Order: sequence, then C-alpha cells, then structure tokens
Amino acid sequence: MAQTLRHTSVDEIERRLEALRDFEGPSQRTSVLTHVAWVPPEWSRAVERVMAGLGARVPSRTLLLYPDPAASEDCLDARIDQESFPNSERDICAEVVHLWLRGTTAKAPASVVVPLHIPDLPVFLRWRGKPPFGRQELEQMVGVSDRLIVDSTEWPGLPANYRRLAGLFDRVAVSDLAWARTLRWRAGVAELWPGIKEARALHVAGPRAEALLIRGWLRSRLRRDFRMRHEDAAELGRVEVDGTPVEPARGLATSPADLLSDELEVFVRDRVYEAAVRAA
Repeated sequence: MAQTLRHTSVDEIERRLEALRDFEGPSQRTSVLTHVAWVPPEWSRAVERVMAGLGARVPSRTLLLYPDPAASEDCLDARIDQESFPNSERDICAEVVHLWLRGTTAKAPASVVVPLHIPDLPVFLRWRGKPPFGRQELEQMVGVSDRLIVDSTEWPGLPANYRRLAGLFDRVAVSDLAWARTLRWRAGVAELWPGIKEARALHVAGPRAEALLIRGWLRSRLRRDFRMRHEDAAELGRVEVDGTPVEPARGLATSPADLLSDELEVFVRDRVYEAAVRAA
C-alpha cells in the first residue's frame, strides 16, 4: 500500500500515518526506534538496496529524506509505504516515509522530521556521503538524533574530515560502518598479542578510511605511532604487522544491510572508536 502526496504538509502526513495504524487488520506493528536517512540523489539506489536487505530485522518507522535545495519552489512531497513481513504467527507491518525536501525546506529538515518521530523511542540518523560539517541541515539533524551513523569510506578529504567528525562526539553518539568493517581484522590483530606490543610497521590493502582507522586504533591502544604503507583497494583484503599477515576473524557481518542492522541495535557511545578517530 503506497500513498503519494504532492505539495503536502507534516500535519497531513501525520494524519495518514495515524490512519494506517488504525487500520491494521491481522498485522501487528512493533517499533523500537525511528530510523532517519539523509539521501542525496547519488545515494538513492544504494539506499533502496540496503532497505530491501534490512527487511523486518529492526522494527522501526523509517523516514527517508531526499534533499532538493535547487528546486524552483519551496514545498514538501511525500510517499508513504506500508511494508508487511510474514511472521510465523501474523504479519509484521512497518512504515517507510519518503520525503522530498524542495527548495528552502531542505535547509530546515528538523521541522519536518521531529513531528514524525515515534515518541519516547530513540532516533538513529544515517547520513549518506560526507556530512556537511557546520552547515544548518546537519546541525539541525544532529540536534534531534540520538545516534549518527556514517560510512567514512564514502568521504573525500581523509584524514582531515575525521577531525570535523570528532567535534560531534560530545553531542551525539556516532557509528561508522567503515569502523565496523575493520572488526574482523582488528580481532585478527588482537590474536598477535603480546607480540603486537613491539610492532613498528603496518601494511593495509583496502579503502583509505579503513586503513586509517586500523592505524588509529593501534596508535590509541598502544599509545605510540606506526609506520603505515597503504595500498588502495575497493575492499579490505590484507593487513600485515611487521610483515606478518593477519588472519581475519570469520563469521562477522560484512554486507551493507547487515552492518546497518547491527548499528541500529547499539545505544551507547563507542569510546574505542572515538579514540581511533582522534588518533587517525
């Protein structure tokens, strides 16, 4: 069931959502959070794939924000999708609200999303691409979110932009999918203990963000620097410490949907990640 609304208002969207909840039939609705995603045009297809992979694993109301600041008029368009997932006893329903923020509406996203949050539940904000640090739209959204989820492999300008990210740590809990993808390799490096205490050189073949975070993690944990040789690659495929290959742990999540699903279940600050970012 989908409802398309042109030149609509937040009040009208709220009314439509309430009407959906009043007409559930045999389905049940269980929400544990509000999931908000900021989706610039170049990320829309990637978001669709991730949303399809998430399914019903993290019951939530999802608000997908599509900014269009160059639009010729200031308005709000929306589409409300009701998704149903079969369960052993009854179907589970979830709402996905697509919101196109036209013109200056894209500069005031908090006024749109806050009334659509589910009361008394945490708000997770997934920001696709590099956040516009210091700009109004990011400042507003951080101010009304409990957790910010990024993927620093999507960013140019590293490691300088890690300094900008670190400036948000005392305002909102932060997750980084690039950091999550290093978990298998960090577990493998930990297996080298206690010899790792004397290590001096690191070789990483993979995305720059993940290489910097592994190096930052080691620097912050051992409180000294490492020489790092970085070989760029689309995926993290090799880590060596003083020439010794690291064997990554097996069985940990690596797909975009799996990684996001895991982060949507984390409610506390990751101090080890924060230290790695600062050291990066």
